[in-house]
Parts: sequence; C-alpha cells; structure tokens
Amino acid sequence: MAKLKDIDYSILFELMKNSKISDRQMAKKIGVSQPTVTRRRARLEKEGFLEYTTIPNFEKLGFEIMSFSFSKWTSEALTEMLPTEEFNKQVQKFLSKHPNVILATTGGSGLGGMDNASITVHKNYAEYHNWVNEIRSTWGKYVAEFQSFIFSLEGKNVVRNITSKFLWEYIREAVKS
Repeated sequence: MAKLKDIDYSILFELMKNSKISDRQMAKKIGVSQPTVTRRRARLEKEGFLEYTTIPNFEKLGFEIMSFSFSKWTSEALTEMLPTEEFNKQVQKFLSKHPNVILATTGGSGLGGMDNASITVHKNYAEYHNWVNEIRSTWGKYVAEFQSFIFSLEGKNVVRNITSKFLWEYIREAVKS
C-alpha cells in the first residue's frame, strides 16, 4: 500500500467532516482540480483507506440500548482455537447473523484481563438479554468471563453520538507527528 500524500489526507478529512461533499466542492476547498480529487478518492477507495457508511441516530430509529461488552478467553481458546482459521470462520459466521454488532474484536487487553470487546445496539432490554444468552451458549466454553456496560440511548444520556465529524481533527494532528 502506497504512503498517503497531503492531498489524500485533505480528501479524507473533508469527507470525515461532510461525507456528502461533492468532488467539485472538495476541489475548491482544498485548492486542486476536480479530476484530481476524483482520481485520488478512487485510489483511496481501492486501497482500503476509505469506506462509506451512514451512521444513523439509533435512538430515533427506535433502539433503546447500546452495549459495550468485554470478555476474557479461556486458556484453551488462547492456545488451541484462536490461532486457527476454523475459529475465525466460526466468529465470522456468528457475526454475520448479528447485524446489530457495530464493532467486534478477538484480541486486546484491559479491564482486569479482558481481551475481547464488542459494541452492539438493541431495540430493548429483552433483545440485549437474548444477545448475552447467545454469546454464553455459543462461546461459553471459550469465554472465561463476560461483562457488559449497557446504557439507554433515550433522553439526554448520550452527549455525543457516534460520528466521525469531529474525529478528523484528532487524526489530522496524529498523522502530523
């Protein structure tokens, strides 16, 4: 994968601020031609630097709960299952049945030895409870511990929704150093 140039970062930052911006509008903002923006954007897409998605307001769509769940693998999972391709296929198959999973990892560290994390949304507590039961029934023999932090998406609990609108400023400063 090629190293990004300043123009590539400018395109990424503009899209993070406003994903609906046209190539023509972006070209004016960053001071290059529209064909240059179109060509560079296509390259960013092809090389996997840029994906498109819409992040809805989950509360307005009727979802009541978001969950951050953390788990810890058993020693058996760490030594026998995790390194295998078959295990990864099982995880992918499980996740394909759960489109409410926003993020899932099978490795990491923190929170008292936890090494997995997921972020999920749920219509209500019953749906969340079913999710936890399915995690336990499907992965129970590989999971030594499972904990969640759940919160209501209703009302004034969420002070900033999931968005990349503000993240671009952090990324811009981080790539400079």
